[in-house]
Amino acid sequence: MPGPTLADGQPSWTLHDPARNQFFRIDWPTFEVLQRWELDDPQAIAADISQATTLQMSAQDVIDVVEFLQQHQILQAERSARRMAERIEAQQGHWLKWLLHHYLFFRVPLLRPDAWLTRWAPVASVFYSTGFAWLTALALAWGLSNVIRQWEAFSAQLVDVLSWEGLLAYGVALIGVKVLHELGHAFTAKRFGCRVPAMGVAFLVMWPMAYTDTNETWRLTDRRQRLKVASAGIVTELLIAAWATLAWGLLPEGNLRSAFFVLATSSWLSTLAINASPFMRFDGYFIVSDALDMPNLHERSFALARWKLREWLFSLGEEPPEYFAPGTQRGLLAFAWATWIYRLVVFIGIALLVYHFFFKALGIFLFLVEIAWFIAWPIRSELRAWWTRRAAIGRSLRSAASLALVLLALVAVLAVPWPGRVNASAMLRPAEAWPVFAPSGSMVMELPFREGDRVAQGALIAKLYAPDLAIRGASLQTRLQTQQWQSDNSGFDAEWRKRMLVNRGAVDTMRAEMAGIRAELLQFAPVAPFAGHLRDLHPDLHPGQWVAGKEKLAVLVREGSPWLVETWLDEESVRRIAVGDAAVFIKDSGQGPLLRLKVASIDRDASRQLPRKELSAAAGGHVATRSKGNQLVPERAAYRVSFSTDALPPEMASTQWRGQVLIEAQAEPPAWRYLRSAAAVMVRELGF
Repeated sequence: MPGPTLADGQPSWTLHDPARNQFFRIDWPTFEVLQRWELDDPQAIAADISQATTLQMSAQDVIDVVEFLQQHQILQAERSARRMAERIEAQQGHWLKWLLHHYLFFRVPLLRPDAWLTRWAPVASVFYSTGFAWLTALALAWGLSNVIRQWEAFSAQLVDVLSWEGLLAYGVALIGVKVLHELGHAFTAKRFGCRVPAMGVAFLVMWPMAYTDTNETWRLTDRRQRLKVASAGIVTELLIAAWATLAWGLLPEGNLRSAFFVLATSSWLSTLAINASPFMRFDGYFIVSDALDMPNLHERSFALARWKLREWLFSLGEEPPEYFAPGTQRGLLAFAWATWIYRLVVFIGIALLVYHFFFKALGIFLFLVEIAWFIAWPIRSELRAWWTRRAAIGRSLRSAASLALVLLALVAVLAVPWPGRVNASAMLRPAEAWPVFAPSGSMVMELPFREGDRVAQGALIAKLYAPDLAIRGASLQTRLQTQQWQSDNSGFDAEWRKRMLVNRGAVDTMRAEMAGIRAELLQFAPVAPFAGHLRDLHPDLHPGQWVAGKEKLAVLVREGSPWLVETWLDEESVRRIAVGDAAVFIKDSGQGPLLRLKVASIDRDASRQLPRKELSAAAGGHVATRSKGNQLVPERAAYRVSFSTDALPPEMASTQWRGQVLIEAQAEPPAWRYLRSAAAVMVRELGF
């Protein structure tokens, strides 16, 4: 069939293999060879093409075309059943290879939807109209404006659905969205006259994904039509997201609104995070491929990147697999490297997920399978390509320079100690400080001191008034006086004499209660336990203002108290530092002077809890913790490290600061830390 005009201006054609429903795009020279197939001689075919056209071809060019046709099974099959069986066996390989391939990826066709799509195509055409597009744009703008105006409710509901019920709802919504996603591809392909032979489920490392066979879009000579088919799934999800977002903004609170919230967020998430990526063979890849009119974009960019890598390392002078304009070539090289890095991260993540999903023995085996297939096998293929070129590589001067650089890098990474540094969040605080709290809800009566004032030992820091406690004290005082009068006058009445011991016991009890109230009242008039300076006094705090229970009013810092910095480090970091090592501290704000420190002490035992919540990861620190009761428990062993400082600048003389501490650690080769971690994991998991 006629194909689109190629980038260099030459025409192209498309070969269709209906048995496999596969398409092959061929260029002008290949088409000329096929037109002269009956000549049955490479030399004759090349000569006739060179004479009848402006192309200049050799017999080897014709043989290359024949090999391409044989490789892709486009030629008529051999008559020998044995040769056909050998070819099939070579393609399938060992049964272990077949099992591995079908574990990593396989498809299960479920429907043959072509006839059904034909019947419903007129109904679906409504969604392709210009009017519907404008309505959707209006719905999107309206819905987003509602989200902005109700952002607190939207974000709160996003947190509320992070539960098992919410995740189940997301799973159901995602299945529905993906079904509509695939129908978007199918109806768009049918709209351009393409047949849709199958729809079903594909499994990537046992993870199900819906798929639609739209291979017949290669019949289309207009790349814009192919681009529309490729982007139809993402557009469908965006349509769902737009209308669901509008519905969420307009509906009242209830289950229906929650359902549209799940539908909207799942559509946005799956579209932007998964389908739009061009680094895997999802919709984003085919959109980019069709937009550039560059079929097999991954394979062609990878081949170009491998060729460029060999030229960088060995300078072999080989011809590139394809010729592109300089800008296009640089873009393809950047795309190939970005795809390799992206896939490396994704495949390692999949391997770790598979490892943790199954029991240990099978998890380790499947982890190694993932690493071997997705990472080690491509590297092995490139090393084999280097081996076949070993003679040319050995003669190249660039090879020796590249080998020297590689060896130098290995020595630098594995053998040369590099100056080390340990960076962590830390707290700067005085060694002796006394916080002043309001015991319960109360009113400020007196505040004799201001921020930074010196407070003498025994001086009143604040006087608070607690109405409930005052009323209880007054009531108890009245009852005590009454009970005391009855006890003192018991001898004047026979009936009272019988209750003399009871009255005296009641008086003693009330006196004890009164002493307790007086002691409690003393907490509302805190006095300085030592001489110091008042810090962190709220500037708006004044007499007559009410404060809440347990509210921090100020901090009394002992006069002349030393200041220290403390942090909690993991075992690997603690191993690299020692008492006396130099360090520096700077506030999180980045403002203020650099404080020079020395490591004063390192705890020998790991802390069971993190007393400084400011250093937890949830509060912006570096220590990963989990909540257990009212305590923060470190996820990994954490050791307390304290630092001493000689002098503190006046502008830092507050109660405490959070910042970053940078410690000069012992020098060691950079790779050793990762090698130790990997060895520790292997020893732990293998049970040695």
